[in-house]
Amino acid sequence: MQDIVRQLTEKRAAAELGGGPQRIAAQHAKGKLTARERIELLLDPGTFEEWDMFVEHRCVDFGMDRQSIPGDGVVTGYGTINGRVMFVFSQDFTVLGGSLSEAHAEKICKIMDHAMKVGAPVIGLNDSGGARIQEGVASLAGYAEVFQRNVLASGVVPQISLIMGPCAGGAVYSPAMTDFIFMVKDSSYMFVTGPDVVKTVTHETVTAEELGGAVTHATRSGVADRAFEDDGEALLMLRRFINYLPANNREPPPYRPTPDPASRCEPSLDTLVPDSPTKPYDIKELILKIVDDTDFFELQPEHARNIVVGFARMEGHPVGVVANQPMVLAGCLDIKSSIKAARFVRFCDCFNIPIITLVDVPGFLPGTAQEYGGIIKHGAKLLYAYAEATVPKITLITRKAYGGAYDVMASKHLRGDVNLAWPSAEIAVMGPKGAVEIIFRKELGDEAKIAELTEEYRHKFANPFIAGRRGFIDDVITPRDTRQRVCRSLAMLRTKKLENPWRKHGNIPL
Repeated sequence: MQDIVRQLTEKRAAAELGGGPQRIAAQHAKGKLTARERIELLLDPGTFEEWDMFVEHRCVDFGMDRQSIPGDGVVTGYGTINGRVMFVFSQDFTVLGGSLSEAHAEKICKIMDHAMKVGAPVIGLNDSGGARIQEGVASLAGYAEVFQRNVLASGVVPQISLIMGPCAGGAVYSPAMTDFIFMVKDSSYMFVTGPDVVKTVTHETVTAEELGGAVTHATRSGVADRAFEDDGEALLMLRRFINYLPANNREPPPYRPTPDPASRCEPSLDTLVPDSPTKPYDIKELILKIVDDTDFFELQPEHARNIVVGFARMEGHPVGVVANQPMVLAGCLDIKSSIKAARFVRFCDCFNIPIITLVDVPGFLPGTAQEYGGIIKHGAKLLYAYAEATVPKITLITRKAYGGAYDVMASKHLRGDVNLAWPSAEIAVMGPKGAVEIIFRKELGDEAKIAELTEEYRHKFANPFIAGRRGFIDDVITPRDTRQRVCRSLAMLRTKKLENPWRKHGNIPL
């Protein structure tokens, strides 16, 4: 028996060594942690239960029969984060560049299948050179098996991808189908075709970082939800982030007690909105002042900055926040912001997370670039997401809510549960000046008359009381009482039940 135990210990040690001391040193020299070090930092100490440590590939071509390492380039299993069960796979770049083989894919599929059975999130730590070329189509089949499970798990359990190294070719599509993608600056990148292929086909010269680095995807493409400085920060922020999410679509989001009272008054909000309708203000100030403990986890902060999305807590319960940002493009909705917000709203609806919408929107961004880019269909995505959502929806109009954008931003007409407004709210078809210039075309030469009519229009229509008379706004509230009123509304809606008509699935305007 002792001999068998000794053999087991030796086999475990060999598996834990991955590609060996030299390759581990090379990984560290790049500022990157190894696959196992990442898991140790992500999960609660001593909770990781590893599966399939002794799995090896089955390829014998191109000398692969002499390159067999236990674990085959990915560490899989489960553990806990703050006591909650999580399934994890961590690709090991020290083993054949973390390349995906048939056996490698089978390991990932196994933990995804179990995550679906028990209703627990799946976290993927990606660091792979791509498909294992020596295995040919078997490797491609492995990718497709993972893709299929990504789709089946979508909306059932949260799926999070943390890109911590290369992720290229077909490998990018698994993270792309997960709910959130986080990246590490200067050491991770994602692209379908690399710089060399791009140069050959399009004659463009571009570096891997410029083409698909963390900053590129966090700012320009919107593929990444956040970009972090190094492996350590990324893993610790992921631990913080997962605390906002439920384990699966049948559970409520995790409650965390807070010393921040729901009745807290915030007098400074009374002066947040400037007197001038054209002067901007920072909507993040409002978010931080009404949520628990000024704690807000923003997603895609550098992409489509004219809309702000992220998670916070109200009275200890997680909420999703969607807010127009007057500091950028005056808060107009455009293609990128519509897609960004629609994706976030749909995630919240999948996982029982109430949505708070803060509205200051003058309309959709005009211009040929937007129209040619399909703003009609992309704007409809956000409308569709809000209209389909059955979770509690609370809307607060702080200033402008003009035209179709008023409808789109969780209006009462899209089954908003509680729709509030500040006294500074302007709910109208369009801004006063534009409306007057259309209604009184004959007066256009008389500037004084136009100014007088504009002020009259503003007084009559650019306020929340017309909508209030029709019941489209439930109440006009004092800004300082916003936190209290939102918390009360959320408490009332906690037992909300609403179901859409049965269907196989809707046909969102993709």
